[in-house]
Amino acid sequence: MPPTPDTPTPDANPGPSPFLSTMPPSTFTWQITLSDKVIAITGANRGIGLGIAEVCFANSAQFVYSLDRMQPGEETIALQTRFPNFRFIQTDVTSEESIEKAINQIVHETGRIDGLVANAGMTKHQPAMEFDRPELEQMFNLNVFGSYFCAQIVARKFIELGIKGSIVMTASMTSYRPNRVSRPLRPYGATKAAIRNMCHTLAMEWSKHGIRVNSISPGFVRTAMTYYVETSPDWATKMENYGGMPRLADPRELGGAYVYLLSDASSYTTGIDIPVAGVVGAW
Repeated sequence: MPPTPDTPTPDANPGPSPFLSTMPPSTFTWQITLSDKVIAITGANRGIGLGIAEVCFANSAQFVYSLDRMQPGEETIALQTRFPNFRFIQTDVTSEESIEKAINQIVHETGRIDGLVANAGMTKHQPAMEFDRPELEQMFNLNVFGSYFCAQIVARKFIELGIKGSIVMTASMTSYRPNRVSRPLRPYGATKAAIRNMCHTLAMEWSKHGIRVNSISPGFVRTAMTYYVETSPDWATKMENYGGMPRLADPRELGGAYVYLLSDASSYTTGIDIPVAGVVGAW
């Protein structure tokens, strides 16, 4: 009897244990939607994370949680007013204990978790010659180790709950090539390259559990980390020489890519990076 769309398909090279197919059920509508889904986003009280949260709600997410060290500001509170299911849990993503506590709280409150956006990150604008070890460790601890342990803890929860979940990490265009337009970002680019590679390897390892892992590489986005870029006197000249759209993106312009990767419509998409960069650097 041939398998139905609901039946897990056997692995082409079966190993000692079967894998969990990400194929949606036969009743799936093939809409790109987050209907009934519970999404956690690290660093979502401002910037890219807050923009992703808004677009998730625009695409019918049931709950979105911001896991952030910062207390909600005016923009976060304004979005919570529009979407009461936008919730905040104070979380230190450099602490596994803090991450696990936050994920457990989400599951306690909603009964599930369907997707994680590992978005929290930092940079420091100074030449590579001026970085000392503590500064590098701080950046790698947040950007790389924080993303890794968020993914690991959420993946364990997916498996525990039997949920075919999606993990999306925020990488960067600097993971592909040096940024010649803004201030120096040398070690930052290395952390984002690590994230992009990590998604490939985690996607391969966790596919048997029905867990998908992907990344997004934003270009120039208008956030607290990039506020100065457009005010640079040589901004127009740099953009003309660099190529691409001569403006910074609104954080919400990235949201569609995240929504796709978090949705069941991307059931066969894993281990990839999607640049959303206005063709900066011609990729």
